[in-house]
Amino acid sequence: MRIWFKDYDLGALVEARKDDKNIASLLGLKFTELGPDYLKGTLPVDERTHQVHGILHGGATCVLTETLGSVASLLVVDPEQYRAVGSVITTNHLRPVSSGVVTGVCKPVHIGKTKHVWDIQVFNDAGKLIAKTELTCAVVQK
Repeated sequence: MRIWFKDYDLGALVEARKDDKNIASLLGLKFTELGPDYLKGTLPVDERTHQVHGILHGGATCVLTETLGSVASLLVVDPEQYRAVGSVITTNHLRPVSSGVVTGVCKPVHIGKTKHVWDIQVFNDAGKLIAKTELTCAVVQK
């Protein structure tokens, strides 16, 4: 079942964000797939996203997951009337990653009128779960 406000196209989503100069774009986040009820994106694991020990920084993982969840919330609501912002994020970091690319998969847990809850799982190149986030977004009228 499709959950989005309208028929969004991944190419249009990518194009609309190509000139962004925010933390997600500076870290190399890319949207890679938009399904009927999920959004996927990737983040490189490199010098931009490493912490001092040469592994993926937990904050970088949270940038990936909060971006996926926040954008997913924006795709659910009428953008002329509402905006959605992250209000609670809880991430469990399960295993380290030192190189490659991680992929986040964002799926809804609850889509209400004023609150959205997202489950975002993050996988390494081998398909192993490396982190799991639950993100709550507040939906507010513009």
